[in-house]
Amino acid sequence: MEDQNDMSEKENENELASGDELDSQRGKSSKRMKHSDKQIQELEVAFKEDRYPDATTRLELATKLSMSSKQVNYWFQNKRSRMKSQSEQHESKLLKQEYDKLHTEYISMKEMMKNPTCGQCHGKTISMNINVDEHQLKNEQAQLEDEVKRLTNEVEKLYDPTTSLEGTFDKSILLNLALDASDELLKLSQNGEPLWFRNLDGDRETLNLKEYDSAFTPIISMKPEHFITEATRATCKMVHNSQTLVETLMNKDQWMDMFPCIVGKTNTIEVISRGISGNKSGALLLIVSELQIISDMIPAREIKCLRFCQKHAEGLWVVVDVSIDTIQKGSQQCEIQNFRRLPSGCIIQDMVDGYSKVIWIEHMQYNENHVHHLYRPLVKTGLVFGAQRCIASLQRQSEFLRVMKSFVDPTIASKDHIGIRMLAQSMTRKFCATVCATTHKWEIVQLENGVDAKLMMRTSIGDHTEPIGIVLCAIKTIRLPVKQQHLFEFFINNKMRSQWDVLSCNGPIQELVRVSKDQNLESTIYLLRADGDSTSAKQNNMLIFQDTCTDTTGSLLVYAIVGSQDINMVMKEGDSSFVGLLPNGISIVQEYSAVDNDNDIFEKNDNGVYGGSLVTIGFQMLLENLATTSLLEQSIKEANNLICHTIRKIKMALKCK
Repeated sequence: MEDQNDMSEKENENELASGDELDSQRGKSSKRMKHSDKQIQELEVAFKEDRYPDATTRLELATKLSMSSKQVNYWFQNKRSRMKSQSEQHESKLLKQEYDKLHTEYISMKEMMKNPTCGQCHGKTISMNINVDEHQLKNEQAQLEDEVKRLTNEVEKLYDPTTSLEGTFDKSILLNLALDASDELLKLSQNGEPLWFRNLDGDRETLNLKEYDSAFTPIISMKPEHFITEATRATCKMVHNSQTLVETLMNKDQWMDMFPCIVGKTNTIEVISRGISGNKSGALLLIVSELQIISDMIPAREIKCLRFCQKHAEGLWVVVDVSIDTIQKGSQQCEIQNFRRLPSGCIIQDMVDGYSKVIWIEHMQYNENHVHHLYRPLVKTGLVFGAQRCIASLQRQSEFLRVMKSFVDPTIASKDHIGIRMLAQSMTRKFCATVCATTHKWEIVQLENGVDAKLMMRTSIGDHTEPIGIVLCAIKTIRLPVKQQHLFEFFINNKMRSQWDVLSCNGPIQELVRVSKDQNLESTIYLLRADGDSTSAKQNNMLIFQDTCTDTTGSLLVYAIVGSQDINMVMKEGDSSFVGLLPNGISIVQEYSAVDNDNDIFEKNDNGVYGGSLVTIGFQMLLENLATTSLLEQSIKEANNLICHTIRKIKMALKCK
């Protein structure tokens, strides 16, 4: 046994050196294990074709090159290790350069804070005048410190001597998991009752968990005891063919564009496979995403998963996600997060009329302790993160893209639609990211309580999409005993606007422009002007730009002040990228009362007792001058008063207690 181990070690050492690089002092035994130039050349060619050859391929190579299968296996392992080491060294060099640059900026900013000087005369400034710059510098310093820590951790990982190929996921394990997930999703799409319960609204189906447990073998570990399962299915007809939808879902940026209110952010960690040449079949990605609901009471769901695309037949595609938090990584098992994505995604089938049929399935498990008690019954139904919401967004954004592409030869009339639509989409996405805090790093100034709103603050460095200064955001969620659709109609009624919106200046609202986004007339973009008591808005030529959308899963109204000159330029040139907005908005979801979510009494409880609505209100304020602490306290007081005043006016208008 010891002789065999010695022989394996010598073989491994020879593989690392390969060819004439071997040390001549290793002796006759080592020399006999050296690979010839021809063997190395053939192995290099095989490596370029496939880094992870299977046992059959390794045996063929061994026979062809007069080597043992174990020798071939060792050579491939060591070749992968060397390439990984070279890649890490290069990445380490880049990270160290970035680290040094950020560290220099960090030191420079600390010195600037200690010895502030006037930009014009280069003399020392008095404390009253530097507090704005100091506050901004502190925010930027905090961001730099976080970035330095992140880069330091990355560098340490790269220099960790224990880092090796063993610490990475095995490609074959990931591929097998993806194939199992694809098969399960296809089976879930093909079965009806009793595996799926159809809801009374007819647009949504919910998984029968008992039937599922008896019919399917788990492809990831069993559900933790404190986790809740939600699983829904929805079907729709799309204007695009399967190939177009597959390309969209497998592209990170296009996927975010298709689900702007659902996907907070996403990042592709690794492209494991690019698929078969010419199409996406077999493409396998490792991604991290944050899925969000427009409320500060439900944290975004951060999920690390595989995304796999597979063509099952001509015109039939499967795009599936599955969490990897329970598979082995080297010698350790990954930590189970607060959310797990069981096989979820869509089956896309081409139809004879050029359209496609999409079956969307969302199957999630989550830790209910992270959900506010007001939202728990609603989240259990699957309406918040479920298939119906995904389908609604997919249809809405597909229609948006179809209309945008219809302007092949833009005229002046079509340019105004292009610019306005792009500005509305950007504004709505920005509002969603603000409420869910998924894009910028916010400093929490005040937590929400029974009276005051949640307040957050950040520094806007003044990119082209927003003004420069300190941004203060106020968010509050309330319950109103009014149904979602009635509330939405109240908020979009311009005749009622003065009863709740301070921007209306207590007067009527004039509608200047209306652009419908799809066949749903309530999903519309508006350009409004307040004709109230105050003349300041008129003198400054300020208008209200508003975007609305609604479906059975929720309603959203987002609006912002915009200058008339800016909007005229948008309509003339069709370009909205230069317009800076700080959007406000209102998100509405139907309250859902369900005593239990047990499938035994599913028909009774899943359709529950519809009560009121959960309404999330968000305002943003630009603070251009925070020279003293008292001014910040005053701004906080104004933000609290604004949101409380708005809520009070809404309740009075709706005759709510």
